[in-house]
Formats: sequence, structure tokens, C-alpha cells
Amino acid sequence: MKYDIFSSEHEQFRDQLRKFFAEKVAPFADEWDEKRESPRSIWLEMGKMGFLGFGYAPEYGGVGADDIFRIVMAEELSRCGSPGFGVGVCGHNDMSTTYINLLGTHEQKLKWLTPCTTGEAICAIAVTEPGAGSDVAAISTRAERKGDKYIVNGQKTFISNGYYGDLLVTAVKTDTKAKPAHSGISLIVIESKMKGVSANKLEKIGGHSSDTAEIFFEDVEVPAENLLGEEGQGFYAIMTNFQLERLIAGIICVETAQYILEKTIEYTKERVAFKKPISKFQVIKHKLVDMATDIELHRALGYKCAEVYAQGEDVTKEISMFKASTGEMVNRVVYDATQLHGGYGYMAEYEVARLYADLRAVSIAGGTTEIMKEIIARLMGI
Repeated sequence: MKYDIFSSEHEQFRDQLRKFFAEKVAPFADEWDEKRESPRSIWLEMGKMGFLGFGYAPEYGGVGADDIFRIVMAEELSRCGSPGFGVGVCGHNDMSTTYINLLGTHEQKLKWLTPCTTGEAICAIAVTEPGAGSDVAAISTRAERKGDKYIVNGQKTFISNGYYGDLLVTAVKTDTKAKPAHSGISLIVIESKMKGVSANKLEKIGGHSSDTAEIFFEDVEVPAENLLGEEGQGFYAIMTNFQLERLIAGIICVETAQYILEKTIEYTKERVAFKKPISKFQVIKHKLVDMATDIELHRALGYKCAEVYAQGEDVTKEISMFKASTGEMVNRVVYDATQLHGGYGYMAEYEVARLYADLRAVSIAGGTTEIMKEIIARLMGI
């Protein structure tokens, strides 16, 4: 089915991305997985190509591109052969630098957005803690104002880009007595090189080419000028940006599922059993049809959410539906694809086997399926 969401400029951008990822990412995906990191050089190359921060104003290195360009980027990253790398880029582009753009002053944007757009700096959003995930208001990392500085103490975990990243947009409690509790949350940019900041890389079952870390802050002295917006604005900014973060996550799920389906169709046409390709067996054909139908239904919802979101409307309920459902859908698709590959689907040399592990996190990260359903229920008035 054809959709009218993309202009010729969007499609031109897609062609550039697809060519770049085919040449610069896909051939090295296995190597990056083994090394458990993506090289800094690829970030600089993306910066030179204009693939980072393209939605920001020209004075900060962007081109003021609309949000549909973010959709194109998410789709092409889903096909780049390195899901972990895709998570890192989207975490930088759509889930962390966005706060600097939303709340930052002109001076802050010049200082931080510009190097993030050129690829000289990698950005992360640090909200989740060992004792606070979906309940953002329960965070305990403290930022105490002392003169012209904040003294930050606390711990974050499961932070994408947290180990190799340079800038940490960090959710902190600046007022521990605030009522309600979420009104005491603020966002501060902490540079990873600051004294008292340390990080441990976490070992995951998949997505190895992106780094995920637990981060410790021990009496970190952060200039007061690193506060984004005003004290107490952090929670509201996080809730606002969740729409974009979850929309992008859902788009990645849909396009990754499409990619898996295409690879599986190719395999079933090549794999012969009982003297004919297994794609000719009715049970196989019907399973592939079910996968394709599932994907197309979610694509339609995702594109509509993207279109309305890009117009500036609040689609929290629908995006929450999209995120919850796509996370489960892509896991069904990769499960069935693994089954259709038979024993080869369990071999690490086959891409579907790696994707099986890579994708397990999508129904957890950025808001679990269960939390999404709670949000949807509340917006339904139940």
C-alpha cells in the first residue's frame, strides 16, 4: 500500500541513508557486535553527512527538517544490519538532544547541540534508576544548589549511550519536599568527564553494538548554568518527549518486522523440503501472510500517528497504543521467523537468530507494554 506521508525530499533522504548504511554500517555490524561498541568515527561520518540533529535550527548545525525525516531515519536504521547502532543513534537524535532543543537557551544550544550535530559529542538521557523506572516521580538522584553550582549524588541505570556518551541529560530532584513529588524534578546536563561521574558498561543479551550503562554521581559539581529550563520543569519535559521517543520506537519495530519478513520469505523460497521450496506449503504461506498483515496494520497506525504528531497535536493515547502493540508484534514476527528457519534460526550466524535477542527489549525499554496500557486506560477514563 502506498502512503502519502512522505514527500520527494523525504524519499531523497531515504536513498542517501540507505546507501550510506549499506556501505558504512552493514559490512561492519558483526565486528561492532563482537567489540560491544560502535566506533566514534561513524558518528563523525554521520555528522558530515547531515544525519545528526537535522531537525534543529541551522545556527546549531541542523537544517530545520520536519519530524517526518525522523521517521525516515528510524526506518532506515532498522535495515542497517546493526540494531544496537540504531538504538544509539535514535537515543542521541530523538531521545536526548531533544531536551536541549526544547528547554535550552541559545547559549546552551550552541554549546551542546552543535557538537551533537557534527558527531563530535554523543548524548544520552539519564532518567531510569535501580528503584525508579516507569515511575519517574520516584527518582532519588539529588541535585543540591550551592551558590553557582549543583552538587549531584545518585545513580542511573539502563542508560543507552551512557558509557561512551559525552553529555548526560540527567533527571534530578532539585526539591525533595515538593508536592506533588514530580514538581521537584529538573533536568541538568552533566558532562561525563566531570569529576565524580563514573560508568559501568552493562552486558545485554542483544543489541551489543550500542552501549548501555549504569552511571554513578558522587558529589559531582555541575555549574548552575547547566540547568535546562527552570527548576521543576523536568518531569513535564520528559512526559512531552515520551511521545516522540515512543513513536520512534514503534516505527523501528514495524520496519524491523518488515525487514525480518523479507528475509524469511527469501529463505523459505530457497529452502527445499520434500522436493519443493517450503514456501509452497500452505502452513508456511499462511504464517507469512499473518506476519505481513500484522505489520501492515501497525504501519498504518504508525504513519497516522506520525502525521498528526508532526502537526503538533497531542496523540499520547494513540502513540501509547502504537508503542505497546508494536513491541509485542515484532516479537511475534521474529519468533515465527525463527521457527520458519528451523534449526538454522537458532544458529548465531543467521541474522534472524541475532534479531531474536536484539528485539526482546523493545517491549520493555521506553515504557513497558504494561505501563503503556495503564496510560491508555487512564486516557480512556477507566
